[in-house]
Amino acid sequence: MSDLLRIGLVQMNSRSDKTANLVVAEQLVTEAAQQGAQLVALPEYVNFLGPRELHEANAEPIPGPTSERFAELARRLGIYLLGGSILERSERPDKFYNTSVLFAPDGEILATYRKIHLFDVDLSGNVTSNESVTILPGDRIVTAQVAGHTVGLTICYDLRFPELYRLLALAGAELIFVPAAFTLYTGKDHWHVLLRARAIENQCYIAAPAQIGPHDPGQHCYGHSLVADPWGTVIAEATNRVGVVVTTLDFAYLREVRQQLPSLANRRPEVYAQAVPVG
Repeated sequence: MSDLLRIGLVQMNSRSDKTANLVVAEQLVTEAAQQGAQLVALPEYVNFLGPRELHEANAEPIPGPTSERFAELARRLGIYLLGGSILERSERPDKFYNTSVLFAPDGEILATYRKIHLFDVDLSGNVTSNESVTILPGDRIVTAQVAGHTVGLTICYDLRFPELYRLLALAGAELIFVPAAFTLYTGKDHWHVLLRARAIENQCYIAAPAQIGPHDPGQHCYGHSLVADPWGTVIAEATNRVGVVVTTLDFAYLREVRQQLPSLANRRPEVYAQAVPVG
């Protein structure tokens, strides 16, 4: 097992044309692999980011057409591939899951994660979203093994719930993914702060491939795909356009941070379990 892992993040501007989105995704994943990425991650709603009334027509089973296409891409390039997230069909015809799938270099599915926290907000007319109208929440916390290292899976709005990331860290996660379609309005103020905070408090790498630019219907994503290291330093960040960013993770450095500033080891869960709030 190597302490070094080269990863690539794909930044996209997915819209309502699934075929066009997948062509771009394949091109960018290939570009990242050509730059030496052993693990490449795509953003949230990678194959379709469009109006709610088109969800039924674009949702798929897993395995299904998009997941099989990504499996073949991982096989052909010999890489681990995080397929961002897609609309997954559920047992209900009018409801779907927002689902991330991780593939091994042989194309096998290593893990499937359904987004737990749904983006239902109304920010004074700037951003209104009711993801739960068509999306069902997941109910499992998911980790997987990549090249001998434990990775955790989350999606976009999950980022605002630190307890999920702490549970992933306690499950051994050294790297946590956050494929996202973060809004421009919230992203400009919260994206970097939250990603760096999750990295610092859990002393792990955070990798966030993102959507950028306008998409249907009249929404705009922030972009700024990035990797934050266990000290909270942003070690790679995409420019303000569709493309890829590639960097190398050093897990020896992660162990060094955890040893020198042992905040995870200094936790006192026995006190937390008994403590009564005062006030």
